[in-house]
Amino acid sequence: MAVKPFFRHCGFTKTMADVKMSNCLDISCPIQFGLSILGGKWSLLILRELFIGDRRTHQFLDALPGISTKTLTARLRELESHGIVKRRVFPEVPPRVEYSLTPKGREVQPILLALHHLGETWIKASHPSSTPGIEANDLDAEIHSSQLSG
Repeated sequence: MAVKPFFRHCGFTKTMADVKMSNCLDISCPIQFGLSILGGKWSLLILRELFIGDRRTHQFLDALPGISTKTLTARLRELESHGIVKRRVFPEVPPRVEYSLTPKGREVQPILLALHHLGETWIKASHPSSTPGIEANDLDAEIHSSQLSG
């Protein structure tokens, strides 16, 4: 299998089975650079929510069980500092804050779609009896109930 040309920037040689990534420790590696911005825990899930529409803090907390307010705020600030997320404060009491994607943030959509399709494929492969288009929460409930009964 030939190596895709864009992987050569990261020092990939021969095949994916024979990967040498010494150059990926350098920030000039596009993959490393992208991951340094998007690779933080929760970042992609926060972006997933923003592709649905503008969100307020409580909407993120409802949609992402397990994320703390502190972590959410830190990730949103990181994404904002990179120009991926826009923070809008409304002059109200109490203050209302909404987050939205910037045009740069919208560039992540093909990556999220690719992850979605990959995840669907892997879910179907690991759970052949599940129906296509099954919701992640439904699958989690199905796994949890099978662990309890098994």
